Amino acid sequence: MNKASVKDESCEHSSLLLTAGKPFPLGANLTEDGVNFSIFSAHATKVVLCLFDSQNHIEVAQYILDQKTHHIWHGELIGAKAGLLYGYRVFGPYQPELGHRFNHHKLLLDPYAKKLVGELHQNKALYAYDVDDELGDLSFSTTDNAAFIPKCEVVDVEQIKSIPIKPINRDLSKSIIYETHVKGFTKLHPDLAPNVKGTFAALANPAVVQYLSQLGVTALELLPVHAFFDEPFLAEKNLNNYWGYNSVGFFALQPHYLSSDDIGEFRSMVSTLHQAGIEVILDVVYNHTAEGNQLGPSYHFRGIDNLSYYRLMPNEPRFYINDTGCGNTLNINHPQVLMLVMDSLRYWVEVMGVDGFRFDLASCLGRETYGFDPASGFFDALMQDPILCQVKLIAEPWDIGPGGYQLGNYPVVFSEWNDKYRDAMRRFWRGDSAMLSEFAKRFHGSSDLFEHNGRGPSASINFITSHDGFSLHDLVTYKQKHNEANGEDNRDGHSENFSCHYGVEGETLDESINQIRNRQKRNFIATLMLSQGVPMLLSGDEAGHSQHGNNNAYCQDNPNSWFNWRKIDWQLVKFTRELISLRKQYPLLCHKAFIHKPEALFDNGIAWFNRLGEPMTKALWSEHLCKTLSVIVTGNLLEDEVGAVPENTQALLIFINADSIEQAFNLPKLPHFAHWSCVIHSQTHSAISPSDSAVQAEQKFYLQPRSLMIFHSHFQGVEHV
Repeated sequence: MNKASVKDESCEHSSLLLTAGKPFPLGANLTEDGVNFSIFSAHATKVVLCLFDSQNHIEVAQYILDQKTHHIWHGELIGAKAGLLYGYRVFGPYQPELGHRFNHHKLLLDPYAKKLVGELHQNKALYAYDVDDELGDLSFSTTDNAAFIPKCEVVDVEQIKSIPIKPINRDLSKSIIYETHVKGFTKLHPDLAPNVKGTFAALANPAVVQYLSQLGVTALELLPVHAFFDEPFLAEKNLNNYWGYNSVGFFALQPHYLSSDDIGEFRSMVSTLHQAGIEVILDVVYNHTAEGNQLGPSYHFRGIDNLSYYRLMPNEPRFYINDTGCGNTLNINHPQVLMLVMDSLRYWVEVMGVDGFRFDLASCLGRETYGFDPASGFFDALMQDPILCQVKLIAEPWDIGPGGYQLGNYPVVFSEWNDKYRDAMRRFWRGDSAMLSEFAKRFHGSSDLFEHNGRGPSASINFITSHDGFSLHDLVTYKQKHNEANGEDNRDGHSENFSCHYGVEGETLDESINQIRNRQKRNFIATLMLSQGVPMLLSGDEAGHSQHGNNNAYCQDNPNSWFNWRKIDWQLVKFTRELISLRKQYPLLCHKAFIHKPEALFDNGIAWFNRLGEPMTKALWSEHLCKTLSVIVTGNLLEDEVGAVPENTQALLIFINADSIEQAFNLPKLPHFAHWSCVIHSQTHSAISPSDSAVQAEQKFYLQPRSLMIFHSHFQGVEHV
C-alpha cells in the first residue's frame, strides 16, 4: 500500500465514532451499528484501542476506552466492520515487585480475539523490560513492539455458525479416540495440494476422511489448535513448538493450520467429519500461556493485568507460581479469568461445533489456594453449565505442582488419561514379573480408581502411547530415549519408558527380532481394543510410524514427526481395523458399568483363568513369575434391550502369553459356552484365523512367545435343575 492509501485508510479509521458501548460480551463483537470492544483489567489506569491498516499493519488510529464497568473497559466503534485489525495499549504502574507489569509501549493481543493476522517476529521489543539492562525485568522498555506482533481481527461469528453441522451425540463408552496433529497427520499426504497439506481443510479431504473411516475411529483428538507462539529459546536453536502447548489465544485458531483466510474452515472440517461419524475433541491448554516467567515476553495478560491473570508468589509477586513447568500458571481462581475460560469453551462448542475437550495439566485447573479440590470453582462451573456438561470432558490428571498427581480424583463428569493403564500394559508385555493382578485391574477398566464416585469404565481413557513419549514402533525398538535433535544433550523427556528393544537398539535386519517386535505391536493394539474403558490410539501407531527413538518430539516439526503416507505398514493397519471392528461388533467390550460378576449366566460377566483353564485363585494371582492368563468376557449382544436374553449372550475368550517361551493353553470348561471359534490372533500379520471352525473343549493351543489369541462363543442353552 502506498502512502496515500495509508493516509486514506487512516482518515477512514479516525473518523469512526466511539460511543460508550457495553461491558458484555467481552472481546470485539459486531453490533447493528459497528463493533463493541470490551476488555477486563482491574489495575489499569487507561486502556487505548489501536487500529491498523489491513495490508501493512501500520497503526492508523487510537481510541481511549474511557468507559469502565466493574473493571471492564468498553466502547462501541460506530461504523466499524468485520475484518478490522486492532490491538490494545494498556497504561498502569510498572512495579514488578508488586506484581504490576504495565507498559503502554507494547501493543497487546485481545484475550478474546477470534483471529490473529500476521506473524510473530522474535525481537527485544516484545519484552516489557530492557533485555540488555543489568536490572533485568526491573528495568523498563520504551521500544514499540507493534511491528513484531500479530494483530487481532474482528470476526463475524454468525457467518461461521451458519455452516451446518449434523450432531452425533455418541456415548463416550462407544468411542475410539485417535490422537493426532493437524499438520503432522496430513503434511506428507501425496494426494493433497501443497497449500492444503497440514491444515484443517486437509483433515476434511475425502482421501483423509476415507482413511479414518475405514480404520474405524470415532473421534479425532487434536493436539492444540489455539493460536500459539514458539518459545524464544527454541527460536534461538532454529526449532519451533510443534505440539502447540504454548497458547496465546483461547479463541483464535493457529493461523498456520488454515489453508485460507477464513476461520470458518475449522467448522467446515467439523461438519465434514461429523458426516462421516467422526467427532472432534480439542486438546486445550488453560493452565499457562506463552508469556513464560518474569523474564518472558509481553503478549497480552502480562501487560493487561498481570496481577489478576496469573498466579504469583504470595510473598514475592515479582515471581510466578510455576505448577506447569512452563514458567507461569493461569489464575483460574480469579472470577474474570474463570469467565474467560468458560467463554472460550462455549465458543468452541457453540460456534466451532466441537464435541469435547482434553484438558492439559488439568490439576492446575482444580487447584485452589489450599491445593487440588474436586469441588473447585472451575469444576463446579463446568458441571453446572448447561452446554459444557453435555460434551466429552477428559482430564490429564496431573501437573508438577504440589499434590499434582490426581488420577481417579476428578468429578463424575470427567474421564481421565490413565497412565497406570499405560505403564501396566507396557510392563506386562515386556515380561516384568508380578504383573498379573495389575494387568487384570487395568484390563477390567480400573474400577479401583474410578468407581468410588459412581463412574464407569469410560472414566478410564486407556492408552499405550500418546504424543508425549515413544511411538508404538519405538516402544518395541528402543530401550533408551534418543532426543539429541532437541538440542538439550538428551536430558529432556522421560527416562523410564518401560520399553524394550529385544536385542538391538534401533532398527535391525535381524528377522527374529523384527518378528518379536511386530507381535508386540499387535499385542498392544489388541490389548487396547479389548480392555474395558475408552481406547485412545496414537496417530501413526497403526501404520508403524517411528520417531527414531525421540520420546519428546515437541519441537520436531519435520518428517520425523509427520505421518509418512508413503511408508505405511498396511498389514498392521489391517490388523488394527479388524480389532476396532471387533470392538464395535461386541458391546461386551465397552460395558457402561463395571463388571463384578465372575461368570454371568446371561448377562455381563468377566472371569479369569490360568492357562490350564482353571479359575484364578489368590495363590495363582500371586505367582510372580507367571506371565500367562486367560479371560472370558460375556455380555448381551443387543445391549439396548431391557433384561437378559439368553440367545443374545455372547462371550469372548482371550489367551494371553507374555512369556518369552511358547506356552500351552486349555479352554476353560463352562456349561453354557462350549464351542469356540478363533477370530483374531497376534502370532502373524494375518489377523483372522485361517480356520473359523469350532474347536473342541479338550483341544490344546500353543501360543508363541509374547502373543495372544481371541475366541468367540455364544450362549448354548440353560440346564434346568
